[in-house]
Formats: sequence, C-alpha cells, structure tokens
Amino acid sequence: MKPTLETLTAQFGRLVPESVSAPTPAPAPVAAASVPAAPAATLAAPVPAAPVTPAVPAAPPPSPIQVTSHAAKGYDLDITVPPQEVAAAALILDHDGFALDTVTGVDWLAQNQMEVVYDYFHPTVPLRVVVRTRLPRATPELPTISNVFPGANWHERETHDFYGIRFTGHPNLKPFLLPEDANFHPLRKDYQP
Repeated sequence: MKPTLETLTAQFGRLVPESVSAPTPAPAPVAAASVPAAPAATLAAPVPAAPVTPAVPAAPPPSPIQVTSHAAKGYDLDITVPPQEVAAAALILDHDGFALDTVTGVDWLAQNQMEVVYDYFHPTVPLRVVVRTRLPRATPELPTISNVFPGANWHERETHDFYGIRFTGHPNLKPFLLPEDANFHPLRKDYQP
C-alpha cells in the first residue's frame, strides 16, 4: 500500500499533542497616560488624550500537522513533534517507504530555541514530508534517528558541529567538518569568531 497524505496525517496524529487549546482572552485596553499638569500661566490649550486602542488577541498556534502546497513550499506535509518523538516519526516514515533527504538546524535566537528539521522523500510516490522539533537553546538535546536511518549519522554530526545540538544515542557524535578541538558552533546566531 502506497502512503497518502490522509494515512500519514492519521499516523502522525497519534504523535503530536492536541492542537486544540482554549482561546486566550484579550488583555484589557491600555488607558492613555495622564499628562502632568503645567503651571496655570503656561497652559495654552488642553492636551488631548491619546486614543485607546484595543489589544489584538493573539493568533492561535499553528496546527502541528499541516498539509501544504508542494508547488508553493517544496513539500507536502509539515509535522511538528515533541523532541522525544523524532525517532517514532522516523519509524512511521521508514515503515511507509520514505528515505531521509537532509537533517539541519535552525537557531531561533529571539525565542531562545533551536529547531531540528528533517526532510524526507518517497522514491516512488510524489510526497515530501518535513518533520520539525524545537529545543531549548541552553540544552539542545534529542534522540538520534541514526538507528532508523543510518544515513542520518553524518547529518546529525554536521548539525552538532554547526549548531551544538546533541543527539543522544548517536554512535559517533564527534566533529565531522570542524577541527577535533573546536569548542564553538559557527552557525549559532550569537557566534563571535
């Protein structure tokens, strides 16, 4: 049986947390700051108060499972999983005949997070799947998928070199492209040579 977007969506639905959350109430409008009174002799005209602008409610977080336009994005399914579920996601895709294309990191400095992005393709069905996970920047660590996709070995080593993301259970997480004594990660946004 060939994988479809519907079957993949159902399989990944068991891995991701519920995306339904209670709406966040909008904060109360902020009143204009009062202007200190000037001495009576210099007060020419009253200063109008700034208008009260209503607060815009926060947008709900995106769904962890998104069907996308391949023509627009270059992939068909975008999945966000918790870090501890990346190996389970890899098993689902391996079972359905997918192959690993790339593994890379993204440094979200302003959010104090790191992201690992896994790109998969199917050799006989025109489907591409992206699996993402976010990690705290201070402790960027998640399980390896090299026991499911052996080709991930080098990708994970490269991601570790450049971003400092640790893949627990990796059989050989030593520098791949950087010198063996390198104690820096040059693709982190706060890296200073």
